[in-house]
Amino acid sequence: MKFPLIAAALAFCICTPLAHAAKDDDSKARAAVQKLVGKAPIEAFEKSPIDGYYQAAVGSQLLYVSADGRYILQGTLYDADAKLDLTAMRLARVNVAKLDAYPEAQKISFAPQSKPKYKVTVFTDIDCGYCRKMHSHIAEYNERGIQVDYLFFPRSGPGSASFAKAESVWCAKDRKSAFTAAKAGADPAPIQCDNPIAEEYELGMQVGVDGTPAVFAEDGSKIGGYLTPDQLQSQLERVAAMAKPGA
Repeated sequence: MKFPLIAAALAFCICTPLAHAAKDDDSKARAAVQKLVGKAPIEAFEKSPIDGYYQAAVGSQLLYVSADGRYILQGTLYDADAKLDLTAMRLARVNVAKLDAYPEAQKISFAPQSKPKYKVTVFTDIDCGYCRKMHSHIAEYNERGIQVDYLFFPRSGPGSASFAKAESVWCAKDRKSAFTAAKAGADPAPIQCDNPIAEEYELGMQVGVDGTPAVFAEDGSKIGGYLTPDQLQSQLERVAAMAKPGA
């Protein structure tokens, strides 16, 4: 049963609440969710596609709660006719607000020479093998018009060697060169400065990162882990097609 884990994992999150869409009396349903998740903020609360139920976004989770507050469901809601993952689509809207709010200056970005066709946010770990493999394709991603914005998510957490490496890379005079060298296996020279690694790690947990690399499209949807240039381009084309009117 996952519900207690939500409260434990998200109680410390600092999140900006989104506007509430529900206009009728949702007090019982809202109170039931708040009781379940403890101090974790409810970031969005609105009617769900299921009659008689509301949906609540809490951190990286979407909960479905009956109007009387008696029943709460956690899982994935699909539209069988449209073949759509409605849960992932709603969480993407929550995620994109968090990712867009993160300062551009704190990202380590690798961009095409011309205006990018696509941008992705990638949560990465210096010591992750597939993260290193993904970065080995960076030139080809850029050639295909894809900008890659990196944020750090050292999987071993604060105080670990990987966390210290991320801090050293971010504090380097030439971050991009230090980043690429570290991805090639070179240990960065230990450097300390004010840095956002802890903030990026927390952001990753808020948007549901559970492994690295974790790749997010511009609409906030999580589109994969390690992706070859062909796979990444295909996923981004799919996301773009879904965004077109009538799709």
